[in-house]
Amino acid sequence: MNVFRLVGDLSHLLGIFLLLFKIWQTRSCAGLSGKSQIMFAVVFTTRYLDLLTTFVSLYNSVMKVIFIVSAFATVFLIYVKFKATYDINHDTFRIEFLIIPVAGLALLVNHEFSVLEILWTFSIYLESVAILPQLFMISKTGEAESITSHYLFALGIYRGLYIFNWIYRYYFEGFFDLIAVVAGCVQTILYCDFFYLYVTRVWKGKKLTLPA
Repeated sequence: MNVFRLVGDLSHLLGIFLLLFKIWQTRSCAGLSGKSQIMFAVVFTTRYLDLLTTFVSLYNSVMKVIFIVSAFATVFLIYVKFKATYDINHDTFRIEFLIIPVAGLALLVNHEFSVLEILWTFSIYLESVAILPQLFMISKTGEAESITSHYLFALGIYRGLYIFNWIYRYYFEGFFDLIAVVAGCVQTILYCDFFYLYVTRVWKGKKLTLPA
């Protein structure tokens, strides 16, 4: 494992823990897209089914379990524990318009036509667009709370660091996965506009609001 992947994974974990902390501390899931969290839960479940068949390392297994459990915990908090605070009126993105095409693409473009490989590919494609409902929700409300902004920024950093991870692995290990790289680049691009707003507003102590 290289430093880019390690720091990327830690950034990913930080983002998830910030999200859970925000929900539990405020006893509210206001401003959060439950639909994005559902898709992340689907992403981790379909990607890490190899937990049942393959052991890579203790680190690998522990991280996979943490991601799966935390994803479903977030969904539980939004749709059950603090359901009364969930802003369903603004979380209106039609996720079927993402899931169905992604599933079709995974069937057509994959490394191997097997169940686990297709599900892994599906998870890679789906993760690249899973944040769209959250970004769409922010565009509808016109603002995002600080903790939500930190969560999104941490996810963006995770994806950005993984690009350097892939570059490192290509030059030093001869490894290159076109599916993961292209999907990861798409996901990173989706965060670019948010990055600009985060740096120009949140870093200066201001609330993240969209330009009028």
